[in-house]
Amino acid sequence: MANTSTRTLQLLSLLQTHRYWPGTELAERLGVSVRTLRRDVDRLRELGYPVEAQRGVDGGYQLAAGAALPPLVIDDEEAVALAVGLQTAAQGAVEGIAESSVRVLAKVVQVMPARLRRRVESLGAMTVPADWGTSAGADVDPAVLTAVALACRDTEQLRFSYTAADGRNTDRHVEPHRLVCLGRRWYLVAYDLARHDWRTFRVDRLTAPHSSGSRFRLRDLPAADAAEFVRARLNNVPRPYRVEVLVDAPAATVRERIGRWGTVEEIDAEHCRLRMTADSLDWPAMAMGVIGADFHVLHPPELLDRIHDWGTRFHRASRRRGGG
Repeated sequence: MANTSTRTLQLLSLLQTHRYWPGTELAERLGVSVRTLRRDVDRLRELGYPVEAQRGVDGGYQLAAGAALPPLVIDDEEAVALAVGLQTAAQGAVEGIAESSVRVLAKVVQVMPARLRRRVESLGAMTVPADWGTSAGADVDPAVLTAVALACRDTEQLRFSYTAADGRNTDRHVEPHRLVCLGRRWYLVAYDLARHDWRTFRVDRLTAPHSSGSRFRLRDLPAADAAEFVRARLNNVPRPYRVEVLVDAPAATVRERIGRWGTVEEIDAEHCRLRMTADSLDWPAMAMGVIGADFHVLHPPELLDRIHDWGTRFHRASRRRGGG
């Protein structure tokens, strides 16, 4: 017979897998008497788990909804599925829950055995999110997000390599404050110990993060919150391309297909004006193809050159037959 602590965890796991268990069947699964089962149920109740009992010959037990979410007992397959699902959500596939997904992912990975962690990494590497908004953004390694999230949570100094926009690589030593998911990218807000100032770091440009083991006391952020700090910094960064296009399609159609990556102004029932700001012309060129309507580029002229280049390559591809 399993010891009391192990049996209690087994009982909790069984109650979480079925809505209702007949008492005799549950006792048989645990290898105990019905009397011992009642004592184990009382022990779960003392720990705060709301276990309901139905009395009588056909009586049984079920785990009711409580005032707070109790710790979950899950098996290996469920743990892998949970972590992979959180990775997908953390990459922005579900709008509005990316940041909370990273926090939960950090907790799960921290206690996950190495054998399961390897399975999660393998599955994650072979999973492609089916979402236009996510695929248009920068790819972020969930393992990097997890390491950074843990350092933020534990207030431990963090070291990593960072590639700036101009391609320069530097080693950074920071006090991590918060992770912020904004638009299609993840940012780390941190106090840079070498530069003695607050900085934002794009997580997709951050590699080999590791905790130095040194704890620190949180400093006062010079903003209402981390998201506001990131927005203020991004507003001060000049964007090289401001795109303006006339589209032969209703404004509602363009908004539906472009989403929040552009501003759409209605001209009439069948035409609209699309404005976008981008640090690369590849995304606006792809967006024009996604719209599926004729358009006229007003600005910048370089976008016309990029679209012509894409069109030439696509035309060559369409002329090839049988791989010739």
